[in-house]
Amino acid sequence: MEPKMYGSLVEVFRGSLWEAEIVKGLLNSAGVSSMIKDEGLSMVTSPYLDMGGQVLVMVNKEEEVYARKVVAEKKA
Repeated sequence: MEPKMYGSLVEVFRGSLWEAEIVKGLLNSAGVSSMIKDEGLSMVTSPYLDMGGQVLVMVNKEEEVYARKVVAEKKA
């Protein structure tokens, strides 16, 4: 299966590492490729040490609308 190639990434969620991991799993199970981006250095020192930094879940721009719907259903 060929990997999907898209133009750019957009943020669909921002929160703690634990929340971001859950959202990433939900997106992946819904068929949306996603990645986690840490805005601080906590991922370098320890990926599971909560240093209060914000973690982003990023998806391809073309999948943004569907991804936001999946995230919104998680919050409901």
